[in-house]
Amino acid sequence: MVVAIDPGREKCGLAVVHREQGIICKTIIATSGLAAAAANLAATYKLTTVIIGSSTTSATARGELDTIRINGHTLTVIPVNEYRSTDEARKRYWRDNPPQGLKRFIPTTLQMPPVPVDDYAAVILAERYFSNQL
Repeated sequence: MVVAIDPGREKCGLAVVHREQGIICKTIIATSGLAAAAANLAATYKLTTVIIGSSTTSATARGELDTIRINGHTLTVIPVNEYRSTDEARKRYWRDNPPQGLKRFIPTTLQMPPVPVDDYAAVILAERYFSNQL
């Protein structure tokens, strides 16, 4: 099980994902609260492995995460390539929340989700990490 983070300038997607059970929880937070939220999730689920997207904003986030201690242990922060993770996140959003009414006749590839999908992107990053561990 890992904490996964899709870092962004203004908001971040966070998820706790289990290799077999899938998504335990997911949320979107303001970037300013990333360290506290990641520490809270890691402590709550007794985790020390954090997966983070490797975009340009990840360097700042990694710096904050490196200062966190959970029960005396530092977090192991592992970067994962986030190329096109937002596109995959949109697809996953539409799979979980199919369009209703007349919008169901418009292909989802032509629609934008009505909410941010950073939490879904974090899940995608965790799944990429697990698939590389096999």
